[in-house]
Amino acid sequence: MTEQVDARKDGPFVMPRVNVAAPGAPWRWLSQGLADMRAAPGPSLFYGAVFAVMGALIDQFVREAALELALVTGFLLVAPFLAMGLYDISRQRQLGQPVVFAHTLVAWQSNAPSVGFYALILALLLAVWIRVSVVVVALFFTGDLPFEGSLLAHLASTPEGWVFMASYAAAGAGFALFVFATTVVSIPMLRDWYGMDTLTAMITSFNALRANFGVMVLWAVTIVLLVGVGFFTWYVGLVVTAPVVGHASWHAYRECVSRPSSSEGAA
Repeated sequence: MTEQVDARKDGPFVMPRVNVAAPGAPWRWLSQGLADMRAAPGPSLFYGAVFAVMGALIDQFVREAALELALVTGFLLVAPFLAMGLYDISRQRQLGQPVVFAHTLVAWQSNAPSVGFYALILALLLAVWIRVSVVVVALFFTGDLPFEGSLLAHLASTPEGWVFMASYAAAGAGFALFVFATTVVSIPMLRDWYGMDTLTAMITSFNALRANFGVMVLWAVTIVLLVGVGFFTWYVGLVVTAPVVGHASWHAYRECVSRPSSSEGAA
């Protein structure tokens, strides 16, 4: 197995090939992700703790409820980029290499321009979502959201809160689908391929979703449920669920996207 695909090869440009995943693929990806976490518990749980601390800090210090809700839900938009270190752990294991924690912290440097551009795109998408989220909240409440303690726990404790969350989810469904379609395999690909450009990665990700729509919808629902477990356990659950999802996302990419063959000019 080659250690790295180089997208900057000479010759005609070749789009990555998209594969059709077998039914039940999300469960296989989760099993592989769990195996990665068990094999490298220290680095994996470190990243899980980072996710948990981020959520707890938002809950503790963002006192405007509408903004807190936007940031908590927007967490899902930027999580694929934040999971770069988890992808690198899975990649090192797949290559049969020892997991080097320090290496995972700078994994983005392998394709810094494209990864940086993608980070900018995700930041802009997060800013747009925050604005949309605040507008949706304003349609249901006059002033700020009324709550004491945990925002999500409060909303889940009343029938009115469930109606609001259902409407909020419906309003963000199209936005979330677009983000998921363009990130589901693109960021692991940017980590794995030297010189891979952001636009090609996004198009490949969209093609992977289109070729595996049913499987990918199930995968998206699974991600939301696992991250939701983390949210509703005061973010403590993210210590475990976030690494499993991150590692599994690497395996989703590796199953759904093929590296170019030698006849296609791969390095």
